[in-house]
Amino acid sequence: MDPQALLFSLFTPEGRENPFPALETLRETAPVYYDKDLDTYFLTTHEHCQAVLTDAAFRTPDLSWCEEHLSDWRDHPAAEFFYASMLRANQPDHTRLRRLVGRGFTPRRVAALRTAVEGLTDGLLDTFAETAAREGSANFQELVGYPLPVAVVGELIGVPAGDHPRFRRLGSDASRLLEPVRTPEDWARADAAVVELRAYFEELLDRRRAEPREDLATVLLEEQEGQERLSRRELVDTLLLVFVAGFETTTAMLGLATHALLAHPGQRALLAAEPDLAAQAVEEALRWDTPVQMTERIAGERTEIGGVTVPAGANVTTVLTAANRDPAQFTDPHRFDIRRTGSKVLSFSAGPHYCLGAALARLEGAVAVDRLFTRFPGLALAGPPVRRESFSLRVYEDLPLTTDGAAVSPSLTATTAKD
Repeated sequence: MDPQALLFSLFTPEGRENPFPALETLRETAPVYYDKDLDTYFLTTHEHCQAVLTDAAFRTPDLSWCEEHLSDWRDHPAAEFFYASMLRANQPDHTRLRRLVGRGFTPRRVAALRTAVEGLTDGLLDTFAETAAREGSANFQELVGYPLPVAVVGELIGVPAGDHPRFRRLGSDASRLLEPVRTPEDWARADAAVVELRAYFEELLDRRRAEPREDLATVLLEEQEGQERLSRRELVDTLLLVFVAGFETTTAMLGLATHALLAHPGQRALLAAEPDLAAQAVEEALRWDTPVQMTERIAGERTEIGGVTVPAGANVTTVLTAANRDPAQFTDPHRFDIRRTGSKVLSFSAGPHYCLGAALARLEGAVAVDRLFTRFPGLALAGPPVRRESFSLRVYEDLPLTTDGAAVSPSLTATTAKD
């Protein structure tokens, strides 16, 4: 099949649901494919993606990139936030921001959140159980998948529990910036979300200056007093980034991991027999159905990838979903195997922009999977899951589950497998 046809098939409902056959064919026939219409080189092997993500010669699109490619970026608060944030900043700004923010993500701080994660998970599962008992089924994403990461990142940042509900909509709207093609509606919703979130975190920082606590907002305020000062806008936008990045992708991971285990009864039985495999189950789910499908870089100099010349300034898209199922890196890559070890998954990217919150996300996933499947041995799908209409993020909006063991047709549980 024509490489472009394979690529564009991913934008169809069928391709969004199951992109793996098209990506496998693209990897086999054109592992480094330049699409003229999208003006980017798509990489689908693990080796090439890993090499680009870890090579300092490849930069992230930042504000200087906007000057050439997004002429109206100053009209969009979301663009100013997104392309100046730690997610898109390059050296030396990226190194400075990451070093300062990293104080809020030390192993000690993440470990200290375990008790909070466990308590929050148990409370949300109580509500999930009550709803399922009353109505016969419950939407896992609505009752656990979304509120758990919001609560955890709220605990980390210092957002009061009463403010959590409004954050789901704002986070979803802001995350439209991750889409490779943005509509006017995407920009409008992202802009409005960024304006509202900036105002919220401005107020939160004022409260923390008056009443310091053991949270990231206080840590960042302390950094403002140091030699490498964070500007007020950097303080606000860093909290905004941690919030959006810390909940949207983790929400996706929780739903995908739950669905993957339900789709593979043998692996679920293995987890029941060996609960200590919960962390490995989450890691395998991250590989098998990667939450963030792709990420982009800009070639800082003329180079060659897989025999293809990539000019300086060219856009390069690393397709993480394809890389995580590359048979050159993973034995029998389409098999979901929670005993798989030593996997070098790219689900949290790699190199300088490796996800700062990866350890916290893994903690949330392991706790949630362990408690969910231990508490509800009869957990089963109560209907077909519904994905969000997104190209960049694989996330369920609706994952209806029942706790009484009345499973639905097996055809509804394996929609993301290759075959």
